[in-house]
Amino acid sequence: MYRPVSFFIGLRYTGAKRRNHFISFISLVSMIGLTLGVAVLILVLSVMNGFDRELRQRILGMVPHATLSQYQGDLENWQSLIQDTLEPMASVEGAAPYIHAQGMLTARGEVRGTLVNGIDPQWEPQVSIIQEHMPAGRLENLKPGEFGIILGDILARSLGARLGDKVTLVLPEASISVAGVFPRLKRFTVVGVFKVGAELDASMAYIHIEDAARIKRMGTAVEGVRLKFDNLFNAPYQVRDIARQLGPNYRSSDWTRTHGNLFQAIQLEKKMIGLLLFIIVAVAAFNIVSTLVMVVTDKRSDIAILRTMGASSKTIMRTFMIQGGFIGVVGTLAGTALGVLLALTVTDLVAAIERLFNIQFLSAEVYFISYLPSQLRLEDVVLICGSSLLISLLATLYPAYRAAQTRPAEALRYE
Repeated sequence: MYRPVSFFIGLRYTGAKRRNHFISFISLVSMIGLTLGVAVLILVLSVMNGFDRELRQRILGMVPHATLSQYQGDLENWQSLIQDTLEPMASVEGAAPYIHAQGMLTARGEVRGTLVNGIDPQWEPQVSIIQEHMPAGRLENLKPGEFGIILGDILARSLGARLGDKVTLVLPEASISVAGVFPRLKRFTVVGVFKVGAELDASMAYIHIEDAARIKRMGTAVEGVRLKFDNLFNAPYQVRDIARQLGPNYRSSDWTRTHGNLFQAIQLEKKMIGLLLFIIVAVAAFNIVSTLVMVVTDKRSDIAILRTMGASSKTIMRTFMIQGGFIGVVGTLAGTALGVLLALTVTDLVAAIERLFNIQFLSAEVYFISYLPSQLRLEDVVLICGSSLLISLLATLYPAYRAAQTRPAEALRYE
């Protein structure tokens, strides 16, 4: 005699090979539906995690976590501010001076709007990842007085500019001369190109901070100080505390004002898409209900015989719960394996499709990154598997209960 009986019979009923092949087909469909639902949920959440990671590492690696500046006038004593006040703070990982200028770059008859950042190559690596993403040139090529410029990859290609080429920066500030009013112009030499695979490649350029100060006639002052904190999400609170400690003339800004909406949109999309796909998993799991109801109807005589042989209501109930649970476990495990495999390879698969058909699904000029990222998280896989198994188990309760309530006399009356 097989032990336990409910386990043996439940697995045997899963196939339903003796009389009704349609029931085994419905079981297979339920299993496949659950597999696809779990796999798609793992894949989509991994892609959303990838977008979240790229936003933090690439975009927020190029733009400052926070900035400090003054309400009135430029910042004169920025060296002492960094060395004496900011660097001793445990939460501050780096600080660097900056000067911003918005204008247009022209070259070869092309004109592009850009945000020009005046930076100090010695301080900038503390707050930016730019030197890690420069396929051409180096950050050290920015030298004071030589008026060199580092362009984003897309910006350089749109201007047709390469290393050593000249580009002209046009600032909206007017210069008055005897010949009339002219916009302020300055020619720069391209000394580097950076590429982070994001929208910043099309809209940002870097020059030496002394050259920026000379163009904007600021002398030795800077506009403010860029900060990098050990915890990205604590940056808004910490920079406000620092500004209050420095005095009423200091003001602060942080990444939530520049890219916070994008980050919140990704988080909201992740939750909503996860909820919708979870509903799909629930629908696939509740197909187990229809499968078990059909099995119970088909096996009424067998249930009656088991009852007359001494099987208890709990044994019958466990039998059909095991059958439904088997479908749920196999479907969930298969879906998990498929989802994990796709999540780990989707970036390479999409890149291969783009190369094969010469297309691009994500353009950095439209989206904030130019490729499909993916980041598989163990906690997401555990949550999805646990939820799928729980729903599958709950779906077996009603059919199993109905099977346990079968009366042998009524079931065998017409047999």
